Amino acid sequence: MRQHPIPPVTEPNQYRAIGVVRGVYVPAEPEALTRGLIRTAEGDEIEAVVLGRLLTLMRRHLDLSEPHLWVVYPRCREQDRLHLQMVGVWEPSTLSAGEPEGAGDVLPEGDDYFSVRGELIFTRPETGDLVVKVRQQPRADGTRPVPFKLQLRGTIPLEHLRHFVALDLRRQGQQLVLESLEVLGPLAQRGNRGGKGRRGGGERPAGERGGERGGERAGGPERPRPVRGHGKAVSRPGR
Repeated sequence: MRQHPIPPVTEPNQYRAIGVVRGVYVPAEPEALTRGLIRTAEGDEIEAVVLGRLLTLMRRHLDLSEPHLWVVYPRCREQDRLHLQMVGVWEPSTLSAGEPEGAGDVLPEGDDYFSVRGELIFTRPETGDLVVKVRQQPRADGTRPVPFKLQLRGTIPLEHLRHFVALDLRRQGQQLVLESLEVLGPLAQRGNRGGKGRRGGGERPAGERGGERGGERAGGPERPRPVRGHGKAVSRPGR
């Protein structure tokens, strides 16, 4: 029985980008819950969309006027703007029979925790800019979605460029800020179109390129496995 909404890593170089945010979900339209924003206690408003079976869970079991701990996939669609894909909610006291009120609703990592695992493709230590590329699982038809890039904040030395990294981050406003990291080793490069990495720390963040928006359109990252027992507290998006 798992007591955590973020599943453990099963492979050394397992890509993922997942986290939790506590706040009130405010739909863009009262009758259409799929698109809106998460409003936090600090007053931050983060653009969000609802995926998969979470929509049914919200309609049947949750009081949307109250804050909840949402399980989310982070994206960076615009420069300095966080976008969240909502895939679950962690609230065992509400969604699991026999649980006392408040039991297990608070995670040891705290609110606004994010886990990002992928390839470090840009780092600029002097400004604290980072970009990590996250690859995704193949779809049911065998096609592989385009990798997406996350613009993050933190300091990682240049020698770790093009390495696989596991990052623990904390949301601060519209940004994900590095708290700790593990460098798991270099990654083989495909084609190496630009020869050696660009001076200044590798590929530039997408938002710095003329006319290109920060981030790539893409589907979900590696998806968390269904949670047994307390699993009703986290729903898995449909494929």
